[in-house]
Amino acid sequence: MTIQTSRDGATTTLQIEGRVDTMTSPQLQQAVLEAFQEAEKVVLDFKNVSYISSAGLRVLLIGQKTAQSKHTAMVLTHVGETVQNVLNMVGFNSVLTIE
Repeated sequence: MTIQTSRDGATTTLQIEGRVDTMTSPQLQQAVLEAFQEAEKVVLDFKNVSYISSAGLRVLLIGQKTAQSKHTAMVLTHVGETVQNVLNMVGFNSVLTIE
């Protein structure tokens, strides 16, 4: 998995590519938490994410809870059908902001 970070004003975008699984989720968690240190809005671009495991889902939940505690926002964009099906199945579609 690779993560490219870009900033535009108060928004930080993380472009994620690859699989978000047990091996890569610590890297994503660190990137998300670092993004919240400076940003008012964190966008996770899932355009090139083909798979997410329960470890990846945990990172999304941590990100969402961090956003709520800081009164900021986390948004998922370009979520593919496979990942969207997983999010729907576990009910994260009602917890996360997905555009």
